[in-house]
Amino acid sequence: MAGKAGGLKGVALIGGGANSTVAGALHFFQDPSTGYTEVRGKVTGLAPGRHGFHIHVFGDTTNGCNSTGPHFNPHNKPHGAPFDDERHVGDLGNIVANKDGVAEVFIRDLQISLSGPHSILGRAVVVHADPDDLGRGIIGIQSSV
Repeated sequence: MAGKAGGLKGVALIGGGANSTVAGALHFFQDPSTGYTEVRGKVTGLAPGRHGFHIHVFGDTTNGCNSTGPHFNPHNKPHGAPFDDERHVGDLGNIVANKDGVAEVFIRDLQISLSGPHSILGRAVVVHADPDDLGRGIIGIQSSV
């Protein structure tokens, strides 16, 4: 969907399912002049603390996160942090919920795209209950999500 000044924009609505209070809206804007995609929004109803935040392969949420597939990884890269050059496209790190369970989201990223063969449009945005390890894993154990 075209945005201001020729940019692209999209929206993801976050919902935690029938027995959950998790809700939110995330707005995506890709600036064609810089290539950056900005993600802005708010997620409420979370437990205070860090929560893994990812784009998953499938937009199918009929069975919660179980039907969204793995992290979106079209380049077959290792799991990593948003600041890593080598990472899944869908690795967006952690969002942090305050004591009231509200996470304000602002991310600028060069790997997520709203157009082309590796677009994130139609995929699921997943906020996990637990923090993401950013691909660092536990010493002696390799992490692969």
